[in-house]
Amino acid sequence: MTDRNIEISSDAAITYKLDQDLLEWMSDNLKHHGRVYEARIFGSNALVVGDPENVGHILQKNWRNYRKGQIIKRIAFLLGNGLMVSEGEVWRRQRRMVQPAFHHDVIGSLTRLIKTANMSLLEKWEMAAQNKEVVNITRDLSRMILEVILVSIFGDDYEMVSKDFNIVSEIAARDLEFAQAFRSLDKIILEVVDQRRRTNSVIADILGMLMEVRDRETGQVMSDRQLVNEIKTLIIAGHETTASTLNWMWYLISQHPQVERKLSDELNSLLLGNRFPELIDLPRFSYTRQVIDETLRLYPVGWLITRRALKDDHLGDHIVRAGTEIYISPYLIQRDPDFWENPDWFDPDRFGPDRLRDRHRLAFLPFSAGPRNCIGEFLARIEMQIHLMLIAQQLRLGYVQSKPLELEAGVNLRNRYDFIMVPERKTPTS
Repeated sequence: MTDRNIEISSDAAITYKLDQDLLEWMSDNLKHHGRVYEARIFGSNALVVGDPENVGHILQKNWRNYRKGQIIKRIAFLLGNGLMVSEGEVWRRQRRMVQPAFHHDVIGSLTRLIKTANMSLLEKWEMAAQNKEVVNITRDLSRMILEVILVSIFGDDYEMVSKDFNIVSEIAARDLEFAQAFRSLDKIILEVVDQRRRTNSVIADILGMLMEVRDRETGQVMSDRQLVNEIKTLIIAGHETTASTLNWMWYLISQHPQVERKLSDELNSLLLGNRFPELIDLPRFSYTRQVIDETLRLYPVGWLITRRALKDDHLGDHIVRAGTEIYISPYLIQRDPDFWENPDWFDPDRFGPDRLRDRHRLAFLPFSAGPRNCIGEFLARIEMQIHLMLIAQQLRLGYVQSKPLELEAGVNLRNRYDFIMVPERKTPTS
């Protein structure tokens, strides 16, 4: 594997226009100007960075000098000043307070909920297979994942909130109209909080934990405003990443029968008897996890990471002026032929242990990297793995190409159209 020299462009005319697809524009400029180049994006001076060493400097080594970039303004309108948006001391305090909700033991306690939701989905798809009907997996997965997230957060109060939060799965666009509708749900969250306080209820769901947790330095609980912001952040972030990745995963498996056979072989050999594996058993399913990683490589939901330099800095020989916007695309890094052999090919074996050592550690960053990496990564991976193990042992899903694939690189990376599949019941030998 060779490493291409970083080329720095001083051409101030590299300008992004609003009618262009930003991902396509970044990809085209990568080919012409190298992995680091200066540009004008949304009217600001920007540096597009696609080199893992420099990405490591920005996200890990000198991360305190780089705050969230201007793209985050779109998310801030949707989610308020939650973990995804907040900065400085507010972010550090909130990260400390939210972290216990993602402790290994807490996620372990959620596995039964995840299994139950997926068993209901399996029954629905098995009935469709029996009746030779197609299923809209985009819609079905979105609803199932939303249910898991809402029950994890609200517990027994799920029925009280579920109808109002259905817009998360029913409305695909993440535009201004959706943001306004979603922000109106603040009062629903506060109604649950107020009801629990009136009845002195201490409940062991995620909302209950966040209501009770105190900052270890000040001893204070979260304000209602911050509590609402964190709950909304958990709902959107937890739903989008998992649901979108599972969509792409089933599409990719359907297009690669050899992957489907190898996955089935592992599941049939390790899933013995009626006992579904516990959390501690899941690492044994190595190929299953490789399928998930390869899907995350090809279609990272968080396709764009933006930062803004607080002070002057250097990336190699290049000076980064204070105020410069930084654009990093995991999608482009994870498809760079200098880091990945046959980068556009779906090959879960590339994540086998014998091949990990040959790769730069930041050539794969679907959940970002550094102190501000995704706090829910472990939960998302567990959700994906349990889903894949339960469904793939019993069913094969065939893709119905009603419309062509069309990447939509908005707040998240998704296919513009729903994925329609034909479920087929597997026989013991298939």
